[in-house]
Amino acid sequence: METYFDLVKEKYYNKDVCAFKGTKGLIELNSKIDEMDVMPIFLKDKDGMRIFERTCTFLMIVATKLLFNEQIVINHHMSGGYFGEFVDSSFNVSNNIGAIKAKMLELVEQNLPINKKVLPVGKAIDFFESMGMLDKSELIKYRRTSTINTYILEGVRDYFYGYMLPNTGCIKVFDLYAYGHGFMLSFPDKKDPTKLAQKKDEPKLFEVFTEAKQWARILGVDTVAKLNQKVVSDEIADLIRMQEALHEKKIAKIADNIASYGTKKVILIAGPSSSGKTTFSKRLCVQLKVNGMTPVLISMDNYFVNREFTPVDENGDLDFDDIAALDTKLFNIHLKDLVEGKEVEIPSFNFKLGKREYKEDFVKLNDGDVLVIEGIHALNEKISSSIEKDKKYKVYVSALTQLNIDNHNRIPTTDTRLMRRMIRDNTYRGISPEVTLSMWPSVRRGEEKNIFPFQEEADVMFNSVLIYELAVLKQKAEALLFSISRSSPYFDESKRLLKFLEYFLGIDTNEIPCNSLLREFIGGSCLE
Repeated sequence: METYFDLVKEKYYNKDVCAFKGTKGLIELNSKIDEMDVMPIFLKDKDGMRIFERTCTFLMIVATKLLFNEQIVINHHMSGGYFGEFVDSSFNVSNNIGAIKAKMLELVEQNLPINKKVLPVGKAIDFFESMGMLDKSELIKYRRTSTINTYILEGVRDYFYGYMLPNTGCIKVFDLYAYGHGFMLSFPDKKDPTKLAQKKDEPKLFEVFTEAKQWARILGVDTVAKLNQKVVSDEIADLIRMQEALHEKKIAKIADNIASYGTKKVILIAGPSSSGKTTFSKRLCVQLKVNGMTPVLISMDNYFVNREFTPVDENGDLDFDDIAALDTKLFNIHLKDLVEGKEVEIPSFNFKLGKREYKEDFVKLNDGDVLVIEGIHALNEKISSSIEKDKKYKVYVSALTQLNIDNHNRIPTTDTRLMRRMIRDNTYRGISPEVTLSMWPSVRRGEEKNIFPFQEEADVMFNSVLIYELAVLKQKAEALLFSISRSSPYFDESKRLLKFLEYFLGIDTNEIPCNSLLREFIGGSCLE
């Protein structure tokens, strides 16, 4: 045996092993064996799926290049796959996507090697410039490393952020079809990699992603390299002002829409962890006041059931994200009474004692008053079933990244939220980055169960990502990630995030306004 792929064939009988993990971290299958005490990383594992998705994307890029000499852009992740588009907007997707998929299947059948070639940075820049791939050549200019890993398949060379599978025969489950103005490249189901991920029609989410890309083009910043260029050319302050103005305009438009109905009495705001729901709610309240409405904020957290009635998850731990952790019956009674103009004593939940308390906090809605309620279950109809739909307005707040590393390497939305949470946890709650990383898988499972299934129920979606924010988060996130020792089980994840942050030039926080949504995470908000 020479490589770790030989080990897969001999010991794992060609099962879906995508990499190994050893003393030095993640090991690519094409690497020569230098230690045997390694742990397999399967397709169902997070790192395994990333490697598969990356390789499948390369396969599509090569098939498209060989057939049509066309370039593609990977825009974002949705419905178990990647949505992308062709650089040439006149390219007939519907007529040609079937041929591209057939070419991909042909390349898989041929079981062709995917070769890794290390290039000095200077040669890599020259190569990508000569190929007209300026998104990559400009990106590499800002890397501090002396060499760049490139991959070659059928004479097509590309650069990717992360490892690849050793050959095309490893890509067994995928689909490719026309979608919107582009295409969807679908991947295996995370729970059962022998099957494709289930297709979901998410028109509202797709619309927000499309809007995000339009914003990026309006701002002239759709890749990390272009953001870095704004930093070095001293144009970043103007970019920040434009992005913040776009946010404010969107929030004002939502408030105007709510006011235009004249019947909305309950505003329900939901979103995943670290999506910026709190700051969004406060800024929306300001805009509602501009429209002559008086917002009354109610926290859903005050309606937790007493601790002894809190449900448990599959591990036997208390599951505060389950809707059964809330007293939905009482919450609905109070909502109905408030909308009918009755006075209600709002409870207060004592988190130390794990019990609900009453402290004579009476609330009554007057004419022009509107309830504003924020919580992870806000879009679930169970939480507000006592209120007629025409009196409710639902908002979904998420952090949908409009920035790409380059045309073929996207920035995972979850990475942005993870770094937001890591910084906030450490700054405001004294929680170490290791603890945040340890909790993140559970947080993600809760989102998959309690939030994402209801996102299309929203009347409107708000994208809270700021196009410049990763360059700001970099300053604090790097310090936290460097504190994680090599002996930690979260060292590999910290190493991955640190490598990712290397792409960005840092931005000072002085130019960021005090009401910016980003202030919720880095501090200095005037909306506290």
